[in-house]
Amino acid sequence: MTLDFLDIARIAPRFSPRANAPRLARYGGWIVCLVLATGLGCSDRAQTRTGDTPPAVSARAPDTQTSTAAPTSTKARYRGLWVLCEGSRRVLEDPERIRVLVDDALALGASDLFVQVFRGGRAWFRSTEADATPYRRIVEAHGEDPLALLLAQAHTAGLRVHAWVNVLSLSHNRGATLLEQVGNGAVQVDRAGRSILDYPAGFGLPQPDAQWYRAGTPGIYLDPAAPGVADKLVAIFEELVRHYPQLDGLHLDYIRHPGVLPFVPGSRFGVGLDYGYGDASRLAFRRETGLPGPYANEAKPDPRKLRNANRWDAWRRDKVTQLVARIGETTAAIVPELRLSAAVIAYVDRAYLSLAQDWRRWIEDGLIDFAVPMIYSKDDRLFRYQVEAFAQASRANRIWAGIGVWLFERDPVRARRQVEIARATDLAGDALFSYDALYEAREKAQAGTASSNLFSVLSAQTKPSPAAAP
Repeated sequence: MTLDFLDIARIAPRFSPRANAPRLARYGGWIVCLVLATGLGCSDRAQTRTGDTPPAVSARAPDTQTSTAAPTSTKARYRGLWVLCEGSRRVLEDPERIRVLVDDALALGASDLFVQVFRGGRAWFRSTEADATPYRRIVEAHGEDPLALLLAQAHTAGLRVHAWVNVLSLSHNRGATLLEQVGNGAVQVDRAGRSILDYPAGFGLPQPDAQWYRAGTPGIYLDPAAPGVADKLVAIFEELVRHYPQLDGLHLDYIRHPGVLPFVPGSRFGVGLDYGYGDASRLAFRRETGLPGPYANEAKPDPRKLRNANRWDAWRRDKVTQLVARIGETTAAIVPELRLSAAVIAYVDRAYLSLAQDWRRWIEDGLIDFAVPMIYSKDDRLFRYQVEAFAQASRANRIWAGIGVWLFERDPVRARRQVEIARATDLAGDALFSYDALYEAREKAQAGTASSNLFSVLSAQTKPSPAAAP
């Protein structure tokens, strides 16, 4: 009998040097690349990596061998379930809801929970680096640490837990403590020179742009290139992992620039609206690259006239990538087995050109363990096209299909169909958005206010079976 990496990781001691080696090799190489980026570059790095890549999921086996989370799918191995901190259910705010979540997750065939613990700059975990007002209120009401309680109950049931964090989005929280710490200059500035903080109420686009464009997800976004932003975020997530070393993973969301519809095909065309144009960021670009720009005339900026646009776009993408690398390096130093993942935009070219999110590179360079593209669509054919394209990628075993099951509350059979499409491929798994929607669907069905039950349709796709021993 031979042992592959997954087998070795499962039987290795939790903090053994062998468990540390893959992550150290991975991030060590990335650090060298950052230092040499202006000279030798890193284009050949992916070709030199061998079989040291860990699987696209927590390498450590569930803490019990009695999990009922095994799906009936033919190929996919893992199922994630996104759990909102401020949705309709607010699971972390009541110990009883945590117990129900664990039972429901098993019924849905979940193996992994993505539990939101950082949103709008506020923490649902013990923290001194972040605004932990939500955490303190829960402890005062119930006397227990909600994340610690969830970790204990989920692990007992054989479920893995990933702390889901909204990285560069502050939602609509103008009074975020994080902003007080890093300053308003940390907020994204658009190509017209306007800070998002100066946008109208609700953070929709100002006129005249509002006549032609629409904010993808309105809210306050931080610029990862602005002074202090990366340092502060890394410190918050380092503290999170240090306080909760039992975590199986850290799940990054909103790890990108804000988006505007229609999408910008890169800044070189001088059309549309994109972000990253704060004074400090533009100055850093000139200092680090030695190039003028991004405006053709910095004394009189014209959003239609840019220079060195391709380098400017690449530089902004690199700032997001460097933040991902720092988060991974820092957290891996504390818990080597921690799996780093990201919820990402499913349209790879749009993510790359418009949102500074080069997530395919993050996978190729080993900066994250797996990605979950959010393939939220009511168009089943388009959904299939995207899933099959991801499944044909060289690293399909590092990709889970994010499925927007909430879209099909009135037609749950279609949600089941999309799950079947994803699970018929070689992707590593799928993830359902969201637990709140599934719970609500069941409640409405039980109350007689809905004729169909999204929860029951999806849970019927799984059959309980004991988890395999490592």
